[in-house]
Amino acid sequence: MDITQLILDDHHEQRRLFAILEQVDPADQDTLRAVWGRLATFLELHAAAEEEIFYPELLRVGTSARRTGQVEGETLDAIGDHNDIRDGILEASRHEVGSDSWWSGVTAARKANDEHMGEEEHEGLADFRRYVDLDTRHRIALTFVAYEAANVAGVPIEDKDPDTYIKDNS
Repeated sequence: MDITQLILDDHHEQRRLFAILEQVDPADQDTLRAVWGRLATFLELHAAAEEEIFYPELLRVGTSARRTGQVEGETLDAIGDHNDIRDGILEASRHEVGSDSWWSGVTAARKANDEHMGEEEHEGLADFRRYVDLDTRHRIALTFVAYEAANVAGVPIEDKDPDTYIKDNS
């Protein structure tokens, strides 16, 4: 098991759930609510797991590889992206499921998530595979999967200040 593959697998599931959501009849509020509820919970749980487990390790590895500035920048951007995803989730939650305003929140979350996944897949995950041995990636993966399993019902949606996050985790 490899933390980078687990994160990629989560990204695949996020893309799949957004695609399912787009295929639901707009009048079928029950199905929209169910799929979105699962997706919104999953998005926040994934972000929280990354913030709790992956990004502190990425920062540590970046410092060891003398790439502190680059990984700090990637992490600042990732935490900001997570906040943008959270903002979309919260915006959708303020509106009737299936309404134009609800879809605006869902779309904002999707756009922020798409940007985040692309950057993370090409930067942080690539760096991690390059600089971290498989045994360490396996150890981190076990912690990550246990965190997600223990919190499958969800975690509170809480924005984080990117600068404070870097300070607290460097």
